[in-house]
Amino acid sequence: VYVLFLLFQILGAVILGFGIWILADKTSFIAVLQMSSPSLKAGAYILIGVGALTMLMGLLGCLGAVNEIRCLLGLYFTCLMIILLTQIAAALVIYFQKETLKVEFSNIVVDLIKDYDPSNEDKRNSQDAWDYVQTQIACCGWTGAKEWENNEILRNKSNTEYPCSCSNRSKDLVEGRGFCVLDDLVNGTATYADWPVHEQGCMDGVEQWLKDNLGIILGVCTGVAVVELLGMILSISLCKNIHSEDYTKVPKS
Repeated sequence: VYVLFLLFQILGAVILGFGIWILADKTSFIAVLQMSSPSLKAGAYILIGVGALTMLMGLLGCLGAVNEIRCLLGLYFTCLMIILLTQIAAALVIYFQKETLKVEFSNIVVDLIKDYDPSNEDKRNSQDAWDYVQTQIACCGWTGAKEWENNEILRNKSNTEYPCSCSNRSKDLVEGRGFCVLDDLVNGTATYADWPVHEQGCMDGVEQWLKDNLGIILGVCTGVAVVELLGMILSISLCKNIHSEDYTKVPKS
């Protein structure tokens, strides 16, 4: 019994930590999204709330089991059921709205590329995060390098420069951000086809990462749901076995 309640404390801490990580992360695709999408920020705060609530419920459940207090166990069961149903609802929304979410993410990245300016300190974090994504995944743009032709700075320079983080040359990756100058131009103009950059768009790379890690993600989600379900079954069983309650056992503050 106590081991299961301890698991809920650990589970709550993990969920809480995951929510904090989403808000604090500045060097990945998550950073790009959470700086541009209010819905992801709201989701991070929800995770923090759920994590804190799960830890509190673990404590209440433990107190209810030790002191044989049915109301605490009932409260524990009710909160677990609400959390589990909320998680199932969130999973269904993500599944059925995945195309809408994909379009939203695409718009966020396209706007970021269009307005990318290395001298803009206000957007430094999101731009550095996107440079990090392009470097790590070895990709360029969301669907391809052509999207960078819409960048105002590159357009004003007739595309004679290109994003360093897109480059397939190691010397450009030393800089890792901003724009690199295209060499050996004949007429002083260029297109994305002249750039020494990766052909793959980052959308394919991100989708491949999700596919590669889908088993881990599903496994973690299933494990969380199973632990919550076991907690619900255990709490209701303990409630049925408690025939009388002694409220004098409840710790006084």
